[in-house]
Amino acid sequence: MEIKTEIKLGDSKNILKKLDDNSVDLIFTSPPYADQRKSTYGGIHPDKYVEWFLPISEELLRVLKPSGTFVLNIKEKVVKGERSTYVMELIIAMRKQGWFWTEEFIWHKKNAFPGKWPNRFRDSWERLLQFNKSKKFNMYQKEVMVPMGDWAKTRLKNLSETDKRRDESKVGSGFGKNISNWVDRDMAYPTNVLHLATECNNKNHSAAFPEALPEWFIKLFTKPEDIVLDPFMGSGTTNFVAQRMNRNSIGIEILPEYYQRVKDQLEPTKLLLLEPDDEYESIKLNRRHAVR
Repeated sequence: MEIKTEIKLGDSKNILKKLDDNSVDLIFTSPPYADQRKSTYGGIHPDKYVEWFLPISEELLRVLKPSGTFVLNIKEKVVKGERSTYVMELIIAMRKQGWFWTEEFIWHKKNAFPGKWPNRFRDSWERLLQFNKSKKFNMYQKEVMVPMGDWAKTRLKNLSETDKRRDESKVGSGFGKNISNWVDRDMAYPTNVLHLATECNNKNHSAAFPEALPEWFIKLFTKPEDIVLDPFMGSGTTNFVAQRMNRNSIGIEILPEYYQRVKDQLEPTKLLLLEPDDEYESIKLNRRHAVR
């Protein structure tokens, strides 16, 4: 089986129209933020951002499979000492467009650049908004489980009767959990906060995110041979990771220099190794490659 990586040069709003309906399993992207990356992409004014993005999200809604997921990495900027509301306005507008706003993840930047402002502290996190076409979608939670951690050694050692009942809590909130369910387990489900360092200097791009970011969501929402789309490809991180993880992918980039740089580095196709017992299919695949 071949894993295909397609990259396309042009405006996402136009290129997306050429993609088939219900054809993509995961959309993972970080579009230009309002009035940021001006030297790279020109910048979009916060007051115009929703208007600019909605035609693109309309096409994304069309190409995403009913079982698929859209993860949008975005963060409000500060305008004259006040946080802009354009991300909240975008969420509301996308819900009206037909999207389900399922979840919000936080990317905590462990190595955020230091700084000082008169009325706030440095930014060390960004949003990752999860949208879906329906309330039922593919999600492979076991793929992102994490070690239980040292807390389990003490927290699970001496359980109270309350810890064994789900309908009560020690503080009377009514949100009790049956903690005893986690005894003798080595792995647990993660939180919705991802602690990852940034990666920019080695990506030749003004706003590259770390490979671990798309990797985590690709694990969570797709399986091998699924299709991953990044409509704002940039340095190609999403596509590189998807190819490494044996997912097909599509990347769209409007700037020729970034498009060419990614094109020169990515393999257009990758041979996905088959199971050892599938000898007959492997022979056919090898013969097909031999004649190319």
